[in-house]
Formats: sequence, structure tokens, C-alpha cells
Amino acid sequence: MLVRLGVFILWLIHFLPFRVIVVIGDAVGLLLYLLAAERRKVGAINLKLCFPGMSDEVRKKLLRDHFMMFGRSLIERGILWWSSAERICSLIRVEGVEHFEAVKDKPAILLTPHFVGMDIGGQWVAQHTDTVCMYANQKNPYFTELLLKKRTRFRNQRLYSRQQGLRPILKGMREGMPFIYPPDQDQGVKDGAFIPFFGVSAATMTSVPRIAKMTGAKVVPGITRVLSGCKGYVLTFFPAWENYPSGDDIADTRRMNEFIEQRVREMPEQYFWLHKRFKTRPEGEERFY
Repeated sequence: MLVRLGVFILWLIHFLPFRVIVVIGDAVGLLLYLLAAERRKVGAINLKLCFPGMSDEVRKKLLRDHFMMFGRSLIERGILWWSSAERICSLIRVEGVEHFEAVKDKPAILLTPHFVGMDIGGQWVAQHTDTVCMYANQKNPYFTELLLKKRTRFRNQRLYSRQQGLRPILKGMREGMPFIYPPDQDQGVKDGAFIPFFGVSAATMTSVPRIAKMTGAKVVPGITRVLSGCKGYVLTFFPAWENYPSGDDIADTRRMNEFIEQRVREMPEQYFWLHKRFKTRPEGEERFY
């Protein structure tokens, strides 16, 4: 019942002017910073691991800023779910669109790391081409159904649960549908390896080079930056990676992590620090969380 009430409130909020929605999102983020002690602790640990040379005071401010960005991403999701395509696109400036155009109807991996604006960029892409992507089932079945419905608002988007594996993803890619893929969360090392992320061993999926090899796909990163105030968003597409895959999955995955690190340093408050990125540890190593 509480989930349905929250969705109803989100629906009401999306009618408001964007500048008002931004203020509400910032307020929600600050409230979460004060109330979500467990996630605040996770974020603090992640920032200390990734930025050991940063002072405690600066890290604390960075974490608070991240919560505000995270709050915005929650509240502004109402725009993505219920607003018109025209309103959504009016808020997004796209850079490097030629890199997207070069692969939009071909097997491609649109690399979308976990920045707070990733869903915004995903909705822009969904308005301009058919895609395939994966989703994680939520604890609440109603919320899972809602997410699926809202992420398939435009064109022909195919979403498959992680439990369905890669087979339907590969099928869609071979039909010329780009794969929207955020590969930078800890899902263990069954299908991955420990790869450094900010100098810390992190369980990382090696699936990007493997999928690229199986399908002949180009890898084109797409990163969305949330702008301050009510200025909207910037979606930046980067050139397709050259000499990728190289035949060395570990080296290719390290290259991916290094690319994500570079983007994080450009806007550290917007990376998703509340996930237990370093939960899985090498055998015998002490846990961080």
C-alpha cells in the first residue's frame, strides 16, 4: 500500500514545473541522508576506499551532495514515467550523437554505468531506437511490473530478467538492437573476476568483451550528467572503443573500469555510491561492510 501511495505522489509531482521538482528532489535527498543510516554508512565506506587522500570533511560533503542527486533521480523519475516524449527530450542536451547514430540499428553495447542520470539517458535512447536490456526483479511485484511498463513506453523495448540469462539479449542484438548495459555492480565473480576499481579489487563482470566478441558489437559509452538547478541534463556518447575486444577479457574489463573511473572523477557526486560495490572479497580478505 505504501508503494502505491508513493507512486501516486510521484505521479502528482510530475505535473509541477521542473524547477519545483528539482527543489523537491533535493529536499528528499537531504531527508534520506539524515534517515538512511545504513546506506549513508555504505556510501562513506565506498568514498573512503576510492578517495583515501580526500579529507573526512570533503568526503562528508560529497556524500551529502550525492544523496541530493540521488533524491533528484527518484523524484524526477516521474517525468520519465508519465511526461510526454517532447517534455523529456526538451530537458536533455545530447553530445556526440554521431557515435550513437553510427550503431543505433546494429549490434552494439551502449555502456551505461551507474550514474544517477542513467535512466534519463536510457529514456532518450528508447525514443530513438529499439533496444534490449536486463532488469532485476524488485521485492514488490507491483513495482517490478510498473518499472517494466514505464521502461517500455516508447518504441519496441525488450527487457529480460537476469534469471533469463544472455540468450534473449544476444538474439535481440543479432537482430540489430543495441544492448543497454550497466556492468559496474557487484554480482560476484562467477561470471567475472576481481578487477581494480580506484585501486581496490572489485568483483566485475567480464561480460562486455565476451558479448562484443560473440556478436561483433561495438561498445559505445553513454553517460548522462544531471545539471545543477533546473538546467536539465546532458547525455554524452563517446566514440566506439577501438581494438575492443582485444582477446584478453581481463585487460578489456580493466579498460572498462578505468574508463568509468575517469567519468566518476569528473562528477563524483553523481556516481551511485550507495551500492555495496566491494561486497565480494578475494578469499581470506576482510569484508568492508
